[in-house]
Amino acid sequence: MKALLKQYLPYLRDYKKSFFFALLGMIAVAIGTAGTAQLIKPILDDVFIKKDIQMLQLMPFLLIGVFALKGFGGYVQTYYTSYIGQDIVRKLRNKLVAHLSHLDMAFFKTMHSGEILSRVTNDITRIQSVVSNIIPDLIRESLTILALTGYVIYESPKLSFYFLIIMPLALFPLTKLAKKMRKYSKLSQESTADMTTRLGEILTNIEVIKSNSTQAYEQQRFAKENQNVFKFIMKQVKTNALISPVMEILGAVAIGLVIYMGGKEVIDENMSVGAFFAFATALFMLYTPIKRLSNLYNKAQDALTANARMHELLHINPTVISGKKILSSPIETIDFDNVSLHYEGTPALQNISFEAKKGDSIALVGDSGAGKSSLVNLLVRFYDPSSGTISINHENYQDFTLVSLHKKMAYVTQRIYIFNDTIAANVAYGEEINESHVIEALEKAYAMEFVDTLDKGIYTILSESGDNLSGGQRQRIALARALYKNPDILILDEATSALDNKSEALIQKALDALKSKMITFTVAHRLSTIEEADTILVFEKGKIICRGSHKVLLKKCQAYQKLAKNL
Repeated sequence: MKALLKQYLPYLRDYKKSFFFALLGMIAVAIGTAGTAQLIKPILDDVFIKKDIQMLQLMPFLLIGVFALKGFGGYVQTYYTSYIGQDIVRKLRNKLVAHLSHLDMAFFKTMHSGEILSRVTNDITRIQSVVSNIIPDLIRESLTILALTGYVIYESPKLSFYFLIIMPLALFPLTKLAKKMRKYSKLSQESTADMTTRLGEILTNIEVIKSNSTQAYEQQRFAKENQNVFKFIMKQVKTNALISPVMEILGAVAIGLVIYMGGKEVIDENMSVGAFFAFATALFMLYTPIKRLSNLYNKAQDALTANARMHELLHINPTVISGKKILSSPIETIDFDNVSLHYEGTPALQNISFEAKKGDSIALVGDSGAGKSSLVNLLVRFYDPSSGTISINHENYQDFTLVSLHKKMAYVTQRIYIFNDTIAANVAYGEEINESHVIEALEKAYAMEFVDTLDKGIYTILSESGDNLSGGQRQRIALARALYKNPDILILDEATSALDNKSEALIQKALDALKSKMITFTVAHRLSTIEEADTILVFEKGKIICRGSHKVLLKKCQAYQKLAKNL
């Protein structure tokens, strides 16, 4: 709890004005609560016993004033603490998403998207309670306890002694319950992340599920994860529910003792009836904020666990670090010099060397797992070489900033990524939309033939994943996005696989016209895609075993001859 407060209290420095008003509201609540107890004394002693008519006339206004102060203070405190809490959570989410987007591709290969979503949404929502509820409530209840404690000590130091000695005894069982709460909170959050992951897989793979009629199977798997969430949440509820009876019993012991001793004081005429009831009322009121503080301590355990899970992600640092040089000049050459790549100790590429110049078209062929995609991953700098160097214009490409490097590259994959936005925004992704350039890129990708038929043309909104387009249409949008950048390096990773032969031939013709302006890397899926390539690199088990033109390889490379039959 102390560590949590230490971590999040500094956030309040950015909200001095809002926190000042919130603090004023908390003070008003504390004063109003103590004032309510104080009014009991004149009501009993002056109005009912002494029958003071002036006090009777004044009392309704005093009551209204005290409750108005308490109510308005509560409103001000609630509004400003909620504002602070929500804004800090907004900043935390922005910080976490920005951090995640810069992590290595290896991170996203090993962690489920559902787990990431759970941490960004569920866990941060739990942390929100720290700044919007726990810290403000802790301050408010502490101020209320101080005000009421001061009042009961002032009213009767002797009677207050019994209550103030017994209540600290509650700390021992509350500490034990807090440890259990932290344990179940961690299990609850982990099970929620597992459930979110399972749901994400169902939604992502819905076509496979429906085509295999495996809805019942998936429902059972989801139900199992859902049951775990239910089980651990109920354990949290059970543990949290124990706080109330513990506090009730200890409170009853303290209050019973005070009533007995106070009754004797009244009988012995050492205390007036009004003073005793004012003291007893303050004591009853004091019990409520103490009980709330114990609940806050338990709730903080949930936030502690969520906070730890969030910082696990924030403490993961990328290994692919952006360089400092800006790549401003056109890319004329790219060199691989004895490059190797290992994934977690497993070799993916071994001693790769070749040079490509502006205007060259390089084709990558080989069986699945031969190393083609690994080479592409290095080109885009999703990974860095385990050994060897990659140079652009004879400079190590790791020296360049990632932003300037990626501005010079366009990467089109077989798996097409479409954003829930207009066609124009998808084509000009990340850049300012220039209508004429968008249309030019769409024409080069032979996409305008279907875009023109849409009611809103290039401003047609595409659904999530582009589900309102066919597979071939999505690929053309992705190609147009690549061409819009006017890249120096174009990487096509089976980028025309969903197109018919006629469309592919037209796009190949458009690419041939642009060939002299860039270096093109093509991962082949059809012979027609690569037979005109300047150089074909044949991969096998992470090595280049043959290289040359289509005609040369057909004569001299047995592995390519076998591959050509299947392309």
